[in-house]
Amino acid sequence: MSREALNFPPSNRTFLEPHLPPKNETGPLKPNLPFTTLTFATSLDSSLALAPGTRTTLSGPQSKAMTHYLRSRHDAILIGVGTAVADNPGLNCRIEGVGGYGGEGLVGQPRPIVIDPHARWEFTRESKILELVREGKGQAPFIITSTGTVPSAEKRTLLESHGGKFIPLDLLADENRERRLDWTAVLECLRNEGLKSVMIEGGGTVINSLLEPGWAHLVDSVIVTIAPTWLGQGGVVVSPRRRVEGGEVVPAARLRDVKWYPFGEDVVLCGRV
Repeated sequence: MSREALNFPPSNRTFLEPHLPPKNETGPLKPNLPFTTLTFATSLDSSLALAPGTRTTLSGPQSKAMTHYLRSRHDAILIGVGTAVADNPGLNCRIEGVGGYGGEGLVGQPRPIVIDPHARWEFTRESKILELVREGKGQAPFIITSTGTVPSAEKRTLLESHGGKFIPLDLLADENRERRLDWTAVLECLRNEGLKSVMIEGGGTVINSLLEPGWAHLVDSVIVTIAPTWLGQGGVVVSPRRRVEGGEVVPAARLRDVKWYPFGEDVVLCGRV
């Protein structure tokens, strides 16, 4: 067993089950869309990081293991290009028993998805995510770009040699004269790739855009780890734009079916939009 493997005992998994993609599908809940889980760790002042581009650890060890278990329960894990550039992430699952950590093949390893409209992520052979692919501990990413963006031949060859690919897509939708990420198009694309569930981890731009009124209904489950710390002003904050109805400002979104679970020093919030 790899020394990097994380243990997340069955006794800690029970409370998560109602909030996860069903294990035994009797039929697709949404035929054209994957089961979509939004999950992230935040501070008491709703910050994801101390500053843009700054990697910030918030989750305690138990919550970190929980995150990796969540990854094992989804077909894909999605982040934005800003997180890819800042963190050099692995985007794999390190739970004991999954593929690469005691299991066969790549069973339990999610497909990484990176939203990169202009193909600006300058990954290399030494990038952590590709190193894990060569070690048999993760899958290569699918990188979704805007239609018309042409990645360099070198990047395309490197990505495809590891089993990944670039996917051109009409990513942006016009709304109130603004160009915004079209989440319906993104999620339909993932479902067409055979991915029945996706775990959206961040960063701030991705999370805030998904929670906007036009897209929040696409989220099936929200799982948030709240750490007992304040990061202070100037951080990357989860705060989608407010709605205006009848000339009155109203909350952007509210969760229902909410459950709170103490978990080590953290608290895990589960709910639905």
